[in-house]
Amino acid sequence: MNVMDSLLSLTVIEQSQVSPPPATIGRKSLPLTFSDIVWLTFADPVHTLFFYELPITKTQFTETIVPDLKQSLSITLKHFFPFVGKLTVFPTSTRKPEICYVEGDSIAVTFAECNLDFNDLTGNHPRDCEKFYHLIPLLGRSIKVSDYITIPVFAVQVTLFPTCGISIGMTNHHSLGDASTTFCFLKAWTSVAQSNGSDENFLANGTLPIYDRLVNYPKLDEINLTKAKVEAFNEEYKLPRLYGPTDKVRATFILSRTMINGLKKLVSTQIPTLAYLSSFTIACAYIWNCVASLHNDEIVLFGFAIDCRSRMDPPIPAAYFGNFLGRCINVARTSILTGKDGFLAAAELIGENLNKILTDKDGLVKGLVPMENLFADGWPTRIMGVAGSPKHKLYDLDFGFGKPKKHEWVSIDYNVGSISISTSRESNEDLEIGLCLSAEMDLFVSNFNSGLKSYI
Repeated sequence: MNVMDSLLSLTVIEQSQVSPPPATIGRKSLPLTFSDIVWLTFADPVHTLFFYELPITKTQFTETIVPDLKQSLSITLKHFFPFVGKLTVFPTSTRKPEICYVEGDSIAVTFAECNLDFNDLTGNHPRDCEKFYHLIPLLGRSIKVSDYITIPVFAVQVTLFPTCGISIGMTNHHSLGDASTTFCFLKAWTSVAQSNGSDENFLANGTLPIYDRLVNYPKLDEINLTKAKVEAFNEEYKLPRLYGPTDKVRATFILSRTMINGLKKLVSTQIPTLAYLSSFTIACAYIWNCVASLHNDEIVLFGFAIDCRSRMDPPIPAAYFGNFLGRCINVARTSILTGKDGFLAAAELIGENLNKILTDKDGLVKGLVPMENLFADGWPTRIMGVAGSPKHKLYDLDFGFGKPKKHEWVSIDYNVGSISISTSRESNEDLEIGLCLSAEMDLFVSNFNSGLKSYI
């Protein structure tokens, strides 16, 4: 037993290595594209955490949940070999990094028990960020092999809260894939788990990943490989890690369909010429507006990823495996983002930038140059990012014991002030916003509530 502090104890029950069934894959490799390579330097790992209400004992956990999850994961990996492979980086910019699988590769899966308050963690109120860090796994260490290094890309931790529920925490290297790829994998895993470890239902009704490299932009490959400085990679390569103690808290906010429609009406009335106005745009603009008054007058950036698959000409299948993301970068001074006029300014800026990108057939790819090229005069003083997407119905991910009670993008904590957006548990029409802040959370809550009352 490892005692984390005077209040928390976490006991590791089992540390496993889960592989696909023997002789089901063979040796395979997946070259990284420019949209994957960029994540070698923007290296924050992705942490996602699902809580399931399940009043079971430790014995029930070890005798049923543990073997069932291991078996269903093993079967799923037959179809998603990069999750169990290793990121392989060569010390030359003339050879692309790739994710390689060889027979015997495995995923580290930890099963643990802790005494944290399940109901507290799954609430919407402000909660200490550091409590969540004990529930997410670390990726294994990098290893030097001949003239290249290998890096694990995925790990799982399942934690029991006796008689209350379990959490399933996952960590992946972002070069493995974007949110669409991860969601496809999770849909497959939950389908297999619901079918008692059989993949027949998934094969009949699910979607297999597409590994063909369907995008070809050699110049962007070259730019991002040069930026990554792969020749300097060695066994000391390490990803950032979240740890406490910290003063950060996370809270969840719900924008109901009624609230969203009210904010949309305000924007369309005041800015009738705005060409692009979605629920996602409204949510981003409103959160940016609520955060702006927390800081002095300064230049701030609000950015988010755009899934490019369906927006290319011709479109790329949704099942394309990997990262294929464009980005929308919005920069403004906080002084113009406060109050009702600030909300309108934020909505106009985000809406116009999105419309410009999405109506230019080359706009998505143009947006994939290294971030540094966008700021000749230096970086903004504050950066906010967005994790997740409302199009991924995370609360539909059922391993056989009901839909999640709560989902958290823990990795937004790497950049305080960043947010996550997904559909809510209760309705796909409502949006659930996760936010990590420090001492400013109380003021943000006040801004969030008062703005809805005065704007709508």
